Amino acid sequence: MRHFPLLALPPLLAGLLLFTGCDTGNQNTPKQTADRPAASDTALTDSVKRQEPQAPAGKLPDGVRPKAYRLDLTLDPREDRFHGQVEIDIELDNPSDHLWMHGNHIEVEDIQALVTSDGDKQKSAEQKTEKKIIEAQYQQVLESGVVRVDLPGGVDAGEVTLRINYSAPFDKNLAGLFKVEEQGEAYALAKSESIQARRFLPSFDEPGLKATYDISLTIPRGYVAISNAPELNRSDAGNGMEKVTFAQTRPMSTYLLSLAVGPFDVVERAAIPANKYRKQELPLRGFARKGRGKDLKYILDVTPEMLRIFEEQLQRPYPFKKLDIIAAPQWPSGATELSAAITYREQRILVEGDEPAPGLRLALLGVHAHEIAHMWFGNLVTPPWWDDLWLKEGFATWGTPLALTIMEPEGGHDLNAAVRAISAMKLDSLASTRAIREPIDDNNDIRNAYDAITYAKSLGVIHMVDEYFGADTFRPALGRYIETFADGVADSPDFYKVIGEETNSPRLTETFRSFVEQKGVPLLDLTVDCSTKDHARLLVKQQRYKPLGSPINDSGQTWSIPFCVRASSGVEQCKIVTAQEETLDISGGECPTWVMPNANGAGYYRFNLQEKYWQQLLQQFAQLQAVEQLAVIDSAFAAFEAGALQPQILTQVIRLSAEADKRQVVAAPLEYLSKYSDHYISTQQAGRWQSFLQSLYGKKQQALANSSDNDSKLLYSQLLGFLALDGKDPQARQQLREMAERFTGFQQPRDPQALNSDLYQSALTVAVQDSGKAFVDHLIAARGELDDPLFESASADALGRVADPAQLGTIHSLVLSDNMGAREAFGLIQNAMAVPSVQAQNWQWLQQNFSQVVEKIPEQWRRNTPRFANHFCDQNALQQVQSLFREHKKRVPGYERALAQTEESINLCMAQEEKGRALVESL
Repeated sequence: MRHFPLLALPPLLAGLLLFTGCDTGNQNTPKQTADRPAASDTALTDSVKRQEPQAPAGKLPDGVRPKAYRLDLTLDPREDRFHGQVEIDIELDNPSDHLWMHGNHIEVEDIQALVTSDGDKQKSAEQKTEKKIIEAQYQQVLESGVVRVDLPGGVDAGEVTLRINYSAPFDKNLAGLFKVEEQGEAYALAKSESIQARRFLPSFDEPGLKATYDISLTIPRGYVAISNAPELNRSDAGNGMEKVTFAQTRPMSTYLLSLAVGPFDVVERAAIPANKYRKQELPLRGFARKGRGKDLKYILDVTPEMLRIFEEQLQRPYPFKKLDIIAAPQWPSGATELSAAITYREQRILVEGDEPAPGLRLALLGVHAHEIAHMWFGNLVTPPWWDDLWLKEGFATWGTPLALTIMEPEGGHDLNAAVRAISAMKLDSLASTRAIREPIDDNNDIRNAYDAITYAKSLGVIHMVDEYFGADTFRPALGRYIETFADGVADSPDFYKVIGEETNSPRLTETFRSFVEQKGVPLLDLTVDCSTKDHARLLVKQQRYKPLGSPINDSGQTWSIPFCVRASSGVEQCKIVTAQEETLDISGGECPTWVMPNANGAGYYRFNLQEKYWQQLLQQFAQLQAVEQLAVIDSAFAAFEAGALQPQILTQVIRLSAEADKRQVVAAPLEYLSKYSDHYISTQQAGRWQSFLQSLYGKKQQALANSSDNDSKLLYSQLLGFLALDGKDPQARQQLREMAERFTGFQQPRDPQALNSDLYQSALTVAVQDSGKAFVDHLIAARGELDDPLFESASADALGRVADPAQLGTIHSLVLSDNMGAREAFGLIQNAMAVPSVQAQNWQWLQQNFSQVVEKIPEQWRRNTPRFANHFCDQNALQQVQSLFREHKKRVPGYERALAQTEESINLCMAQEEKGRALVESL
């Protein structure tokens, strides 16, 4: 990917799109009948089957639309429950005696339908304000939160208002409206995405069912209350409580709903000035838990400039009346684009001091740009259902490096984007992967769409189209798309239609369709044909990439591929490859000495060459663009793992990458090398392999030790950690261990400057493994003493890497205790399963305690529990994994895709073992 010359382009409207266990009790209330217990999503109980139609496991039936919510809740995070009332104005297209909506483990005390009766239809408008009240019946019928509301006597088509009084417990595991306690203070926050609003709000919990919200919250006096619209007023509510009323929102999806209450620090900033596109100044505030407001300075400092770039490039104003940045004490994901109240896990944005460590800084800028982009892409224009998630997540991901490149032209954000797009190809190489756009028929499958395919593959595909067809063609069409569907919803056919009309290019829309609606990575197998004098040709054969051991069938699948190649003549040639086999005449006619089959590195595909041309291309490696070098590295590893590349050539690729100038190129092989270290290195080969890794990266790491630029600092941290953990370099391990001991104050006064956050995990891991039980006990104690969320997360991961069997009991007790947070517990277990020497013991513990583990970890992550086994590489372990999930599948709804991908990964690992060992033998 090249740098993006956005400043030289017409602004967007012309264009730019900028990045980016279980309570299963029945809901028996006065309006619920005992013969309708909640059923699973796969089968209703016999009584429910007799009494009502099949409940929708996925999308609700058409013909029922919410138009407005009026929500009045009492939220006191010091208590265990909350309660209140919601009124929902609904439009019905047809008469009905029932309707379907959502509510998950909500206790409804009373539900009424307010309707205009037939006899009232001749009355004046004033008289029609008097509504007939129907005592309705509310029943949750599916565990995913699908509810049937019965309307005795039925209602006509038209307007109906539901009035619901209800209560529910605060969740204690980061789902829905949850509460957390930090440093002795309690906070309540709502995590609504994807389908968690239904846990605290009876609602129509689908992205396409947008409505306005009028929200009032009764909270402890003096507490902060945050929602999607500005606060209008506060009034005394008695008993130490006060009522906060917010302005009405613009139409909004339930998944974007924000509610937060607690003793937050509030950081008021000067309003962002009005500009050409936004006529009013914009209030900007930051919120953090008590005592941490000062650490919002960095993110608040970068926000006005970032917002300015988006507004100017989009030629559209920021859509909301304020911008709040919330650092949540606990949050199940990294960040969520709640409208006008963007909420982050505090580890992602709180910065102690003036300047974050390079890796934290890069992550902060990336996540912040992504979430701001969502204010337009997802919030202003919303996909109607989760199968079109890519239209918000893909474009926000693609836009992130574009915005950051304007902010920092030399920041390497284009290379970071290329790395991310390439990373998607690993998941996309599985037979069990999904297409970017794929039907989602069950609520339990929704979160599976939040993966590298939706984010990173979409990034790669959008960038490929943008590069091939040109920003002047593609981006104005995207601007038109935003203009057309503002405040509404749009799906992929809507998107295709608009960009097709605006660009008048069927090839562009066909390229999108072929990559968005098909799964898999295209492989271009290239043969240079110089058999005819003065007439060189390139034979291009496309097929789906298939690694050794893959169950992928050769079905003749094809894509519409924007293909660009550069040969030794220096001329770049491009064409759309649509057939299984095509021929391209090479410019100049003479037989080329080398070819680069992904010129400019923008193509979302892999390539393979004749061995001669691999060798000749590698001779040119240093002269290639950095993004082209990344494409070469990825295609070489892919060819090797497909059995189509000799280990000697791959070794050469690895050596060349280690000598490169750019951080991203040097680091590109590290994940593969870590995998080979874990699975393919025998005891006899270990010394040889570790010497290879130390010789590759040792000198470069040492040379970077005193660097001043951020990229060099970050590469230094990456290589030091890699050498210590995978290369087993004694010097690197000693250095990191001593840093961790000084930083945590182990047997010495604590030195807070001894370690920056980029080295937390690697240094703490080495110390956990090398400094013995005393350090492990010390680290566990330090977790309760240091108020540093990054340290809390990294130390949990490090404790998972304990390699001494005698210490496992301590770790296993910790992970299920109240001293370990839900997110941190997941990370600890994931890391524990990656330690070869104690993997068997950790796996045995996990099997024996699986029910407690599921109860402990965040609800939206439970579907991913099969991925705990991703580090297995043998048949016996595979069978045990399959057995575990046959037994516990009901505890982890939506697990099927993660299990299928884990099973396939284990099988691929076993199939590629011979190749992995051959690589070591070739050194």
